[in-house]
Amino acid sequence: MSGIKKLAGQTLWYGGSSIAARFINYLLTPLLTYSAVISKADYGKIGLIYSALPVLNVLFTYGLETAYFRFSAKAENRSTIFSTAFLSIAISTLFFSLILYTFPGILGGITGLTDLPQLIKLSVLIISFDTLSTIPFARLRQEERPRMYALVKISGILINILVTWFFISYCPSHFDPQNPNWLTLIYNPYINPVTYVLVANLLQAIITLLMLSREIAQVRLKIDGRLWREMMVYAMPLLIVGFGGVINETFDRLMLRWWLPGSEIYRESQVGIYNACYKLSILITLFIQAFRMSAEPFFFKQAQGEKPQRTYARVMKFFVIVISVMFLLVSLFLNVWQYMIGASYRVGLKVVPILLLANMFLGIYYNLSIWYKLSNRTMAGAWITLLGAAVTTVINYFFIPHYGYMACAWATFLCYGTMMVVSYIWGQKAYPVPYAWRKLVAYILISVGFFGLYTLFQGFIDNVWVNRVIALILLSLYTLFILRVERKEFARLPVIGKYL
Repeated sequence: MSGIKKLAGQTLWYGGSSIAARFINYLLTPLLTYSAVISKADYGKIGLIYSALPVLNVLFTYGLETAYFRFSAKAENRSTIFSTAFLSIAISTLFFSLILYTFPGILGGITGLTDLPQLIKLSVLIISFDTLSTIPFARLRQEERPRMYALVKISGILINILVTWFFISYCPSHFDPQNPNWLTLIYNPYINPVTYVLVANLLQAIITLLMLSREIAQVRLKIDGRLWREMMVYAMPLLIVGFGGVINETFDRLMLRWWLPGSEIYRESQVGIYNACYKLSILITLFIQAFRMSAEPFFFKQAQGEKPQRTYARVMKFFVIVISVMFLLVSLFLNVWQYMIGASYRVGLKVVPILLLANMFLGIYYNLSIWYKLSNRTMAGAWITLLGAAVTTVINYFFIPHYGYMACAWATFLCYGTMMVVSYIWGQKAYPVPYAWRKLVAYILISVGFFGLYTLFQGFIDNVWVNRVIALILLSLYTLFILRVERKEFARLPVIGKYL
């Protein structure tokens, strides 16, 4: 139990910092979608850029973050591992950045923004500084220093949102070309407003790296060649996993622009609507991100103990319980969450429940994926992710022209569902873990059933407040049901047990 308590504590820290940071960052969504200077097409451009950046992130980091956790979990020469990983990424980042900055048409061709090279160059600078922070952040997580991690993350995002607000809201309303003032030195209303969104992100990346300077100062300017080769052998399959993962997670925005019929402005507007609605899966996404931050180093450390499979099974149970409650919290109260995005974007709200379920599957897959990471069979993860990428690509290619962003949502659902099932079946053969899968499937199906019941009520009752009361009742009933079924399990947790 102490292991799970420790994971829960670290998840709360990483979760608290991640949720606070992401929530602050998500304030950009209403800021941008309600903005008078950001059109749906402009928001679509932002979505396209931030769909391409994860691809670059995979290329620039090439699995070394996970390799760092894997090698430092059972080694005493952690300073050598840290220096080798950081220097490797620093050298490769310089190389990749020079190529992409010199030839912006490469990234411009992927995003369809070849006519806006300044956005492409800013994007390259953002990913470069972000990449240099990867291994220092990993060290904070590996050394279990979530407070420092939280401080750096939240500080950087505060800078981002304040600078964005300044350029997107303050400057347009205070700039007067007839009466020039100090704003004319730093603001040009004729520049594409997306430029200022990226400038704010670049400042965040630079300040974040500066705040990690104490960690970076501990790098020794020497690469251990043998160690580097071993880390690369472990990491290279994760590069394939990473590329497949970003195709599954973010490429649907790019595919929507590529394969949706209509004018360029229409396609970018549809991307903007889908991108805004995608962000309403915020709660589950935040928890999964927070869980991953603490779980990856935790799982590797637990592997050194006795019968770690029991711990993994119990972690999975608590994980599924939490995300099923979060699914209901978002889907049942979607008429509240919708105000996070501008009114003109809400036409796409029907994709949100589908994407919530898809992200539930993704979170479960992250739990399951520990089997191939612990057994050094990372190629298995690569094949599973490529299978998911194939599902995403095929469904989007054939159905986007007919169903638009609804095809993207269902492709994401089927992709993550397939990856989850395949990983479970394969993992139980290679590294058996006693998951209570019948009970977990039942919890998910019951939560979906409660949402279906709520949707049925909505069809007969056209009153927002009555629907919200019904939603609260259903959420409470589900929570009480879980607490009753898992009464003994929760009683073993000190924070909850004293109330049962």
